[in-house]
Amino acid sequence: MSDKTSNDGFQAMMQAGQAMMQGFFETLAKQQVAMQDSTGLASTKIPMPDNETLTRLQKEFASNHMALWTSMLGRKPGESSEPVVSPEAGDKRFSSSEWTDNPMFDYLRQAYLINSNFLREATDSVPMNDGRAKARLQFLTRQYIDALAPSNFAATNPEFIRAALETEGQSITRGVQNLLSDLEKGRVSMTDETVFEVGRELAITSGAVIFENDLFQLIQYAPLTEKVAQTPFLIVPPCINKYYILDLQAENSFVRYIIEQGHTVFLMSWKNAGQEDANKTWHDYVEQGPLIALKVVREVTKVQKPNILGFCVGGTILATALAVARARGEDPVASVTFLTTLLDFSDTGEIGCLIDEASVQMRENSIGKGGLLRGQELANVFSFLRANDLVWQYVVGNYLKGGTPKAFDLLHWNSDATNLPGPFLAWYLRNMYLENSLRIPGRLTVAGQKVDLGKIDAPVYFFAAREDHIVPWTTSYLGRPLLGGETTFVLGASGHIAGTINPVKKNRRSYWTNPAKILSPDEWLEGAQEHPGSWWAHWIEWLNQFGGRQIAARGRLGNAQYEPIEPAPGRYVKVRA
Repeated sequence: MSDKTSNDGFQAMMQAGQAMMQGFFETLAKQQVAMQDSTGLASTKIPMPDNETLTRLQKEFASNHMALWTSMLGRKPGESSEPVVSPEAGDKRFSSSEWTDNPMFDYLRQAYLINSNFLREATDSVPMNDGRAKARLQFLTRQYIDALAPSNFAATNPEFIRAALETEGQSITRGVQNLLSDLEKGRVSMTDETVFEVGRELAITSGAVIFENDLFQLIQYAPLTEKVAQTPFLIVPPCINKYYILDLQAENSFVRYIIEQGHTVFLMSWKNAGQEDANKTWHDYVEQGPLIALKVVREVTKVQKPNILGFCVGGTILATALAVARARGEDPVASVTFLTTLLDFSDTGEIGCLIDEASVQMRENSIGKGGLLRGQELANVFSFLRANDLVWQYVVGNYLKGGTPKAFDLLHWNSDATNLPGPFLAWYLRNMYLENSLRIPGRLTVAGQKVDLGKIDAPVYFFAAREDHIVPWTTSYLGRPLLGGETTFVLGASGHIAGTINPVKKNRRSYWTNPAKILSPDEWLEGAQEHPGSWWAHWIEWLNQFGGRQIAARGRLGNAQYEPIEPAPGRYVKVRA
């Protein structure tokens, strides 16, 4: 190749890069307007990166494409060459050998990765003072990049071609059938839903519903040890999904683990909201939720200060409820555990970039005075936070390859969505995500009381997950100084669910501890010690301090006032959205 030809090609690539960037930002601007129309998100004009950055990015783009084109010249099928660019660690989209053995598909793969890196870096370089708008731009960029991967399209995915040839077209027929079935469901299938049933394979820990109201059923579990801690233990799960993530199967049930360690466990099973619940508020969930559950636990066990745990938004509801109880002069609990919980909403990750004044006003106007947020809408938001893992993987597997997803208990739970009352959601979005009011003493009034988290002076155990994309661990950590008691913070490996549901028997992953008092998140991590295995063992040792003396396990569930209504898991958890 002559120097002139090479230079002409480089200049052409530079122009192509500039055209791509301009076209991309125009597309994002249109997408911003579309999002404003459909969700109320405010549109923001997108500036270009500065000239120096723009020139550097275009040169890198052109150089990478020229290097890729040169590496492909004269290459024959089966021959290998050193890649110009490689997928990030953990990216499974191009793991099949067809993507590297065939020069055409290898070119498509690497060209896509070069383009993706270019657009991602260009977006990161956009000068914007509005952090929320910048985060939204980065979120949209990732959605755009993920959606356009060559693996998502039949004509550019060699695995689709191989499956079609090997099955003589049957994979295409099955793929169309799978697509039609999912269109009828209104969602992408992630697991074989015929394998699991709640109460049969999932949520099978023995117990009984001993109380119910319009918002929740209270389950008391049967003991598994002859002796138990005198102080009972109450779990407040999130109301945005089903509680049985904490009680999947026996080998990975957090609930069963606690019982096996000699604790009397109660658990709130939130109702899947229907039209009759369309006017329920945050105040209702606090007053008629944990505060009522605590009352029942006290009356059943005759112990005035139970131990209690809140998970995710269940933890936020719990913290609000405990602050209300303290404002009323009550001393409600012996200890508190918060799992992946936000009390300070300073940085809520990518979810926060989808929430601004316009979007919250839209929710307030549409369902804030009555109505429901359908569970599938919420589930779709969470799925697209990890689109390659929770959307496109199944689009390719189910529709292009005509496969059937494997049975997986966690993904069955993930597909079992819950509805939320509109007034509850709108209040939550405004006061927590948008205005971050819970952290400020006295700003919020709930159930007739000024909320001050500093009045919560029971010992507190915080658990967060290092790769959590829903509750960033650094923000969860900020809850520590808001409380009035002694706090312990533990960081687990992995994400929001896999980090939390980490059974001791499997001895997987690791966790970090640091006994130092309040530090910044980065300082805490810098001085933290890593421990192999599950955080569950560390936590149960902490909890046992507050269990009281050992007593004989109770021979019956409930009491004369709270007779068992039905066996666990109860009716509420089985209601589909």
